Amino acid sequence: MTTREPAAADVRRWRRHLADEHANIRVFRDLAARRQGEERDILTGLADAEERHAQHWVGLLGPRADPPPRPTLGHRVQAWLARRFGMVFVLALLQRSKSDNQYAEEQDASSSMAADEQVHEEVLRGLAARGRLQLSGNFRAAVFGANDGLVSNLALVMGMAATGVSSAIVLAAGLAGLLSGALSMGAGEYISVRSARELLSASQPARGTRAALGELDLQTNELELVYRARGMDRDHARSRAAEVLGQVQSAGRVPEDAVPAVAAEAAEDDAVLNPWGAAVASFGFFASGALVPVLPYLVGMGGWQAVTLALALVGVALLVTGAVVGLLSGASPAARGLRQLLIGYAAAGATYLLGLAFGTIGLG
Repeated sequence: MTTREPAAADVRRWRRHLADEHANIRVFRDLAARRQGEERDILTGLADAEERHAQHWVGLLGPRADPPPRPTLGHRVQAWLARRFGMVFVLALLQRSKSDNQYAEEQDASSSMAADEQVHEEVLRGLAARGRLQLSGNFRAAVFGANDGLVSNLALVMGMAATGVSSAIVLAAGLAGLLSGALSMGAGEYISVRSARELLSASQPARGTRAALGELDLQTNELELVYRARGMDRDHARSRAAEVLGQVQSAGRVPEDAVPAVAAEAAEDDAVLNPWGAAVASFGFFASGALVPVLPYLVGMGGWQAVTLALALVGVALLVTGAVVGLLSGASPAARGLRQLLIGYAAAGATYLLGLAFGTIGLG
């Protein structure tokens, strides 16, 4: 901690840190108020830690801490998201901000504060992982559907436009691509998720197994083999089988958890994959994405004006979808958005060149 008379730049920096801490306190307390149990306790603990950090800057600032610094636009956005959308978006934002660890190079912050920030990032990563697991199924279908709709229909429109056909034909091809692609995506997602659920269901215990336990020969103890087949080692399986059969013998009933199911992680992954939800999300988001490139043609535009506007609209949409994925994954939204933009434009450019070639040889 410094003891020198602070310069104006120091005061501004300390007040900025104080504003960050106040904003984090509000966000953590807003999130905690919406949760229960362990998550609430963890978020409250994070808010308490930020309170200690805030007091450090208040101590350095002294009377300069008043009036309290105003929250930045980013702070206000985080608070708004916390009140309306809850955990996942806000925790992803906070995780990214904590990963930068603003106190690592701050000479006026204590070493414990820098360590706190590092640990807080890991706590936020763990909390965000729970929400990401819940989003991963249908969210994956939605993101893939929107991105596929944007890229594939832009490529189709660009290729058709390059052949020199009329705007009406380009529009018809774009709408046909929208409908056929959305139906294909929805059907494919349903089949994919349904098949995954059926494969997992085939690994669950048979209905009659639990009822048969009461009739087992206690000397042979085949239940041990069931447990070993489910992944337990020999000693653990033998101990668990003896425990269960002992309960059967003494209580005259079979425990509910006598026959183990598949691993908890697989069950949790399956719980977020609803085949109808994934199909509807995939269909809807593919259709909404595929609609973007044909919007200029729907309003009567044609030629280079329509192509340029379609490229611009799809570019914005690709940047947004990439940024959302980056945000939720704790990565750079700008980098993820730029990556999707470049991939989408590369695909569109390739089909445009093919369309020029087809038009040159008279296929347009």
